[in-house]
Amino acid sequence: MSSINTNVSAMAALSTLRSINADMEKTQGAISSGLSVQDASDNAAYWSIATTMKSDNKALSTAQDALGLGAAKADTAYTGLSATIDIVSEIKSKLMAAREPGVDKEKINKELTELKNQLTSTAKSASFSGENWLYNESTTPMGTKEMVGSFTRDTNGNVTIGTLDFDTATSVMIDTQDPTKGLLTKAVDADTLLATPGTGTSYYLVNGGTPDTGTEISLTSTTTDAEVEGMLRVVSKIFDDATDAAATLGATSKRISMQDDFMADLRNVIDKGVGKLVDADMNEESTRLKALQTQQQLGIQALSIANSESQNILSLFR
Repeated sequence: MSSINTNVSAMAALSTLRSINADMEKTQGAISSGLSVQDASDNAAYWSIATTMKSDNKALSTAQDALGLGAAKADTAYTGLSATIDIVSEIKSKLMAAREPGVDKEKINKELTELKNQLTSTAKSASFSGENWLYNESTTPMGTKEMVGSFTRDTNGNVTIGTLDFDTATSVMIDTQDPTKGLLTKAVDADTLLATPGTGTSYYLVNGGTPDTGTEISLTSTTTDAEVEGMLRVVSKIFDDATDAAATLGATSKRISMQDDFMADLRNVIDKGVGKLVDADMNEESTRLKALQTQQQLGIQALSIANSESQNILSLFR
């Protein structure tokens, strides 16, 4: 039946054309944005997962930046410790020379004085972003330093921030308020370092402003060989402790470096995972667009044919 009020063929063709146009709009959006899932209406589950992981990846990026700051602090402290070890080693050599009979101990002491001044300068200079793990001027011990190391979301969606810790008690070289907290400022009983420990004179290497109970390591013309040997034992102890501190700090720096590499890889993996969920396959989308364009042209022609049917009725009245 032909009707001038209801064109069923045109309505069917128009409905098909609308569907084609909607599919084309979606495909063009995917091509222009590169995303097959742009909002929750496209795929609520994938959109939710991708949005959460993108947010977590930003948090990981921030954690990685914070890790870089911690690495810079640790590297600065390690550089200062490495220089300190070299200077203490030089002081050991000077004390060995002072043990030789007939040497001018006062001239050697001038060299020791400059070396000790360099130790103080090195410890003061080992600062990054306002933090110095080798030199403490505060009445409060520096304690343990925390460095942001990770961002984690568990299976229940709970978020935790992981930290890497370093105890500065092992790295402080000079403490101006409490000399017993500084490796170079604390007094060590030289006789406790003998094969058969005893009690004798205590020596410290650097006067940080508040001297410890003991004697500063220095030489005069009247310094005895026994005193030089006692000083040498204490300096050797300081050298060993500084080496241990540098090893600990080096291990911490290595762990920071490994964690930084891991976080960089983790961020890349998350990016790939999110991409698999929401990224559009451009080859597939371009092929679909070409097909839809063809369907659209055919739909327009079908609608045109359907609309022309009502015009044919006029020929019956001629």
